[in-house]
Parts: sequence; C-alpha cells; structure tokens
Amino acid sequence: MENRQLVFRDHAIRRMAQRGISEVEIRVALVAGETIEDYPDGRPYPSRLVLGWVGGRPLHLVLADNPGNMDTYVITAYEPDPNLWEGDFRRRKQL
Repeated sequence: MENRQLVFRDHAIRRMAQRGISEVEIRVALVAGETIEDYPDGRPYPSRLVLGWVGGRPLHLVLADNPGNMDTYVITAYEPDPNLWEGDFRRRKQL
C-alpha cells in the first residue's frame, strides 16, 4: 500500500465503532495483510477482501482501490465468524 492514502468511509467508521475495531488496528492489520478475495467488478472501484491480524485477532477488511488518485477506501471491517470461515480465515466454509 505504499504511497496510497487510506480513506475511511462513513459506513466503515460506524461499523468499526460497533465492532470495537480502531483505525490503528486497521493500519496494523494492513501491514502484513493478504488479499484473500478479489472483486474486480466492484463499483465504483475494484475491491478486495484482506485478512490481517492484530495480535491474535483476525480481521477482514473490505477495501476499494481508486487507481485514479491512489486512494484506498476502507469500506468495512469485521472479525470473521469461525462458523462461516475455515480455521485460517482465508476460505469460506462450504455450508
């Protein structure tokens, strides 16, 4: 994410507050985070799901990258539900 500006959307800020996730935790999770799903047809920009860790806590971040101005928008963030995700939180469980 070098040279990208991280922009927190209003929805993300509300959800982060509800879920007890701070801006600092988002930034920490992004440092070594990995993209686990791509959404190239996302609108208005291509988006992706990133798995990052803060201490032992997994976080999923939905991000959208604006190639025009180098902004990365934080759309939402949540702690993945172990009932819906495999143990590594990289793959959805087949239900």
